[in-house]
Amino acid sequence: MLGLLNEQPLHGYELKKRLSETLGPLWGISFGSLYPALRRLERSGAITETVSEGDDGPAAPIVPTGSVKGDLAAALRRRPRSTRRTRKAYRLTDAGRELFIELLTAPETDDERSFALRLSFCRHLTGPERLSFLERRRTQLTQRLAPVRRTAPSRTVDRYTRSLLEHRAQTTQHDLEWIDELIAEERELVERTEEGAASA
Repeated sequence: MLGLLNEQPLHGYELKKRLSETLGPLWGISFGSLYPALRRLERSGAITETVSEGDDGPAAPIVPTGSVKGDLAAALRRRPRSTRRTRKAYRLTDAGRELFIELLTAPETDDERSFALRLSFCRHLTGPERLSFLERRRTQLTQRLAPVRRTAPSRTVDRYTRSLLEHRAQTTQHDLEWIDELIAEERELVERTEEGAASA
């Protein structure tokens, strides 16, 4: 939520929609979990509420009730009625921006969902911060792969379990190669940025 609000103020419905698009359907974001989280962030000073006016809708028809008659009833029927509604939008505060960067750069657990979430907002970090984040992930993957490389599956392990272990090792190795590519690209980007700054 902090990452999305860092980009622009959003209404609750828009925020839920963007969260679903960013995180995917498996995260199951509901209004029942969204609004309590927004209230907690607001109480902590990380976000603030702003009020904006919604679009005009069609004018509501005025149906005479019989209690007003004649010229007054006709005038009421002709008078346009505004259907403009106010809507609450949520905006990130300076404290919220600090919290967002703090959460992005904090040491993370070896968890796929946590890593995916942080990576999706990695663009908000500086080049060196992104590089540090990716290198920490590389260390985690290397540590995960090390025991598999050292120990061959026992002969007593059935072929299904052995196949599962091999699949996990291959998946981790693939992720490691992917992270290495991201790190190489990030290092090149950091070097170009530093060279540009030195030239200026």
